[in-house]
Amino acid sequence: MATNARGVFAISVAAQMVRMEVQNLRVYERRGLLSPDRTEGGTRLYSQADIEVLHRIRDLLAEGLNLAGVARVLELEEEVRRLRARLAARR
Repeated sequence: MATNARGVFAISVAAQMVRMEVQNLRVYERRGLLSPDRTEGGTRLYSQADIEVLHRIRDLLAEGLNLAGVARVLELEEEVRRLRARLAARR
């Protein structure tokens, strides 16, 4: 597992890092915008990659998108990354 993909930040720390409310992070998880790791006890642990997604969510919301729009943009960005990786592998 990549170092930036391992969950290490508690939800309160992650919320502080991205200047969001803890409740917002829970909503974004419920909406499928990100999936933080969980401890055996169920505590959410956010990775550096999750923090980057939260920054992207914040930026998209600031641009006027609603959560459905944010979800679609994130899906399309991930698809572009996958397609670029496949194209690079073929070269």
